[in-house]
Amino acid sequence: MDLKLVFGSVNLDKDDPIWTDDMSIRVNGTGHILHAYVNSDYLDSQWATYGVTNYVFEKKVKLNPGTNQITLLSATIGFQNYGPMFDIVQAGISGPVEIIGRKGDETIIKDLSLHKWSYKAGLHGLDNKIYSSDSKFASQWNTENLPINRMLTWYKTTFKAPLGEDPVALDMQGLGKGMAWVNGNSIGRYWPSYMAEDDVCSTDACDYRGSYYSTKCATNCGQPTQRWYHVPRSFINDGDNELVLFEEFGGNPTLVNFQTVTVGTACGSAYENKDMELSCQGRPISAIKFASFGDVQGTCGSYVKGSCTSQTDALSIVQNACVGKESCTVSASESTFGTADCADGIAKRLIVEAVC
Repeated sequence: MDLKLVFGSVNLDKDDPIWTDDMSIRVNGTGHILHAYVNSDYLDSQWATYGVTNYVFEKKVKLNPGTNQITLLSATIGFQNYGPMFDIVQAGISGPVEIIGRKGDETIIKDLSLHKWSYKAGLHGLDNKIYSSDSKFASQWNTENLPINRMLTWYKTTFKAPLGEDPVALDMQGLGKGMAWVNGNSIGRYWPSYMAEDDVCSTDACDYRGSYYSTKCATNCGQPTQRWYHVPRSFINDGDNELVLFEEFGGNPTLVNFQTVTVGTACGSAYENKDMELSCQGRPISAIKFASFGDVQGTCGSYVKGSCTSQTDALSIVQNACVGKESCTVSASESTFGTADCADGIAKRLIVEAVC
């Protein structure tokens, strides 16, 4: 995450033509996120939508007679690395920055672009690696009055290693956006407050065949785009461990928790004349709960046979091929399962639900 802090000021008095009770600040931005502060008070934030990074930030503001300080924090989450002339694509505060005054049907604009501006890149905490136990600031954490829902705040806690050898996931529900470290190792950026669009999911069965588009087979509309974050076991010590968070938007760190992930069920799908591979991630397949070759309906956990199915019992064939193994491959074909008398236009699939 790249952060740049831009500082500027504007002098106003009450007889300035722009002075009114209805004033706002307008910023043309090309960065992913913009946080605005006026006279050290937080004003508001705005972020780009997926694929559209050119936007105008405009919010009403109360200015004081005299000098007013304007601080803009621009954040980018990676830079474009493909496409024509990607190396000249802007990401940040492209400007102009303007003060807008409205009096009845009259609008007055004061362009601050030629005013003196200064900027600082990066964060003090990142530069000094306070997420590391070797940092010179490692002993300066405050343990009293834990702040909740405060922007741009560092948090640190300790935890015991989860028992067992199952994969470990960090549940970030309750946080806004930021970065996380376990024992000084970065597990990346998180943004659970960024919700998937509500209107792009379909009730139709998922089918990736044909032309691809971004909403194809979309699920979990209106839910966090990502909530669970993998923590490699190699990052975790047997005894005490440290978790450090940099929370940009503001959230409740007491809701964060570690959980282990156990694969209980594995579902596989393969269209006719394709191979289906099943795996329990290092554990043996203990049973086959469902198997059918034909017009299968439903989703993982609730599959049912459709209007047509193979003559041979698919369940026993898959059981013989997979039970007791850590992984298996089965051909979805009539040579394996026999003829499935499906009407023209119906795509035949092999669907399997295995218990790990």
